[in-house]
Amino acid sequence: MSLSVDVFLVREDDGIRVLEVPDGCSDLAGFERWRTTVWGSQAVRSLGARFFPVLAGDDLRVDADQVRAFRRECAVLRENLEDIVAGVNPVTTAGKLLGQLSDRLANIEDAARRAEEVGGGVLIW
Repeated sequence: MSLSVDVFLVREDDGIRVLEVPDGCSDLAGFERWRTTVWGSQAVRSLGARFFPVLAGDDLRVDADQVRAFRRECAVLRENLEDIVAGVNPVTTAGKLLGQLSDRLANIEDAARRAEEVGGGVLIW
């Protein structure tokens, strides 16, 4: 299984409406095992991350008023990708993992940007 990243809007009944992924975008956020091995890893936690580690035990819902802080956290992870990879026991080569992680983080960053544009939130599940 894979983790997905989506943009959502809150409905009037406080439920959510997940928006369609636009053409040319991807909703891939990593492998299911990345909940603990990457996003919830000690390497990510040591960077001061507070959003991504939630994935180790649950889905991550970033409400609209938190998206800006979430985007800052994404930027910190982007700046430290090599350190994150160094802290992970890869199933593949470190170079391949670095590329996969960069691509999946780009998808998450794109979703966060789109969420901010529409006043929505981000869901990783």
